[in-house]
Amino acid sequence: MLPDNPVYLQHTSGHMGVANSAALKMMNITADSPDPEGGSIARMPGSKEPNGLVQETAMYPFVGNMLQILNAKQAEFFDSTQDYYTENGITTAQDAMTDRNAVAFFQKQADAGKLKIDLIALSGFSGLEKNLADSDMSFKTYSNGFKSQGTKIIADGSPQGKTAYFSKPFHTEVPGCHHDCRGLPSLNQEAMNDLFTLAYANDNQLFIHSNGDAAIDMVIAAHEYACAENNQAVDKDRRTIVIHSQFVRPEQLETFARYKMQPSFFTNHAYFWGDVHVENLGEERAFFLSPIASADSLGLKYTNHSDATVTPVSPLFTVWSAVNRTSRSGAIIGEAQRATPYQALKAVTSYAAYEFVEEDSKGTLEAGKTADFVILNENPMTVAPDKIKYIQVAETIKDGETVFKM
Repeated sequence: MLPDNPVYLQHTSGHMGVANSAALKMMNITADSPDPEGGSIARMPGSKEPNGLVQETAMYPFVGNMLQILNAKQAEFFDSTQDYYTENGITTAQDAMTDRNAVAFFQKQADAGKLKIDLIALSGFSGLEKNLADSDMSFKTYSNGFKSQGTKIIADGSPQGKTAYFSKPFHTEVPGCHHDCRGLPSLNQEAMNDLFTLAYANDNQLFIHSNGDAAIDMVIAAHEYACAENNQAVDKDRRTIVIHSQFVRPEQLETFARYKMQPSFFTNHAYFWGDVHVENLGEERAFFLSPIASADSLGLKYTNHSDATVTPVSPLFTVWSAVNRTSRSGAIIGEAQRATPYQALKAVTSYAAYEFVEEDSKGTLEAGKTADFVILNENPMTVAPDKIKYIQVAETIKDGETVFKM
């Protein structure tokens, strides 16, 4: 395959990739190509020649081409993907940054009766204006098990990839940066303000990917700006979700609580990259990653996710990571932020339903609610905390019918 064919390898974080010379040529990336806003084209030492590493918005042309190739295989893998989710005890799944073609594909599958679980899409922010103007594009309402819930915005990048946007610099070397290396925002403040203003004016729910605290500052500022522009209260219940909120500061969590914004955490980072975060960011920041304990004390309805395919789909592993916060080396990444098993379970059940404005029909076992639940082979509330990740899903029930059985 190499070196004659164009090859692009996507990093598991979804925030960068590496292209060979043929792929760079195919996408017209040369020494004269400027870094796009919100992105970076890494260069050879002492040269402007690209070395193949493209980060954030610089990777978009490569990802777009890759998706064009893979989209033809969507139907082929649709059933097996759903089976993978049901085997892991998932009855409602979410697909984010969903383009209009994928929305149409999902709805077609739903209308043909091919959904085994409920599926929620978050449309990409670049299509917000067009989506709002399209009378055929509806939000927040299921049709045969599928719905578009709102819009996803990308505010920054990956902390382990050193592209997340921080108010203070990384402690270690950052490729392509030589001074005050704090990552970078994916959008400028004006662009984010405009997106928030348009979404809030049309009651469109926003989900904003924000890892670094500087990106979260931008999100809060955009929220305040949009509320003022639309003459709306800052504490209106919009269910604005700040995805990851990975390195949120304590006072930002307090702002979330005042403004009725909710964090969707990603505690799997403690295991997969906790040691790296301590090295890159220092203990103070690393130990406060995905702070469920602090969020719970403020009354926030936080969720917790796998960000598949960044980490494996496994709610029980995610519960384990929230409760233990143990890294791959065995270090505890912020003991004070360890969740109780009950808090960790709420983050993937009742609070997850709340995030999608489904708390009246899902998330808890109550009369009148949808019969979506799982049967486990052990009780996560009573087993030793370090054994939670070994619990197995024995059966998954969707709408009262078994969709997986061990």
